[in-house]
Amino acid sequence: MDDKLKILITDDSKLLRKKLRVELETMGCEVIEAENGKEAVMMVLQEKPDGVFLDIVMPEVGGIEALQVLHEVNPEIPVIMLSSAGTPQKLMETLKLGALDFIQKPYTTVQVKKALEEIRKKAAQNE
Repeated sequence: MDDKLKILITDDSKLLRKKLRVELETMGCEVIEAENGKEAVMMVLQEKPDGVFLDIVMPEVGGIEALQVLHEVNPEIPVIMLSSAGTPQKLMETLKLGALDFIQKPYTTVQVKKALEEIRKKAAQNE
């Protein structure tokens, strides 16, 4: 495996996806995007990314439902939740459901870097 992580960004905000894509590509990742949870699940099945950034609040299929389905189709996939709403109980729920970590929006480069390191570690364990 080459060292380039393939990361799926799932967020209904095109602006956020664009900003996070630039951030991740600067860090040497290959980036794919989905705009809701339903798309995210399809992308994970088709593209087999190394990790997923997943927004909690999205139309159609939200982050929590998507996380549950993602873990059914790929129990090992590292998922980092993104949340703008400071909803501690929702975030706790996502961690219980197997999310690796969560980042509060607006996020910082340091947070994204840390999340990537966690994804890289987990991806290495899963090989």
